Amino acid sequence: LEAPMRSPEGYEISVATNYFGHFLLAHLLLDDLKKAKGRLPSPPRLITLGTVTANSEEFGGKVPIPAPAELGDLAGLEAGFKAPIAMIDGKPFKPGKAYKDSKLACMIMSREFHKRWADTGIVFNTLYPGCVADTALFRDTPQAFRTIFPWFQKNITKGYVSQPLAGDRTAQVIAEPAFASQSGVHWSWGNRQKEGRMPFAQPLSARGTNEARNERLWDLTLKAVGLA
Repeated sequence: LEAPMRSPEGYEISVATNYFGHFLLAHLLLDDLKKAKGRLPSPPRLITLGTVTANSEEFGGKVPIPAPAELGDLAGLEAGFKAPIAMIDGKPFKPGKAYKDSKLACMIMSREFHKRWADTGIVFNTLYPGCVADTALFRDTPQAFRTIFPWFQKNITKGYVSQPLAGDRTAQVIAEPAFASQSGVHWSWGNRQKEGRMPFAQPLSARGTNEARNERLWDLTLKAVGLA
């Protein structure tokens, strides 16, 4: 079995980087975002990158390899999330699922920020700009995968977007006034890319909208990053 990489704190690296790091940074930015209200042409925003693979409402989130994103009963976090534990649900380590779980947790985090701080006027949203299949994200995968995956996304799934287009879409959600009209949503251009498609607010699956579990995830994460 592949052994998980770990952060200096001892946490599995996907969750530590994609979720714990974002969670802590978001809290550190809150005061500055509150102060920015009224000084910008549109409301201040805290935007987080999600992914289609973390949302089983979409086709890309239903792919069973290595497993769909699923946080279970948070048993791994409850137990401290240090060796030998490497998964939020406490089950055996699967690197691909660890990544999906970390992104699902980020999407839940954004919804929780909206629920707790929407009255500040800050906009909390996530987005999926499309599959940027040829970045260094896949640097630890076999060379064959790095060759085939971009081709597969361009020609079979039609989910591929270029790095400049992904950047443009991210900048739109961050800066354009139209994207400040709603908070607590996940913006998407769809799993299959189509010329001229407009962005839309994509619902999250039941795995991302369980209120009691999401609040428990929040509390356990506060402890993990030293905020409680």
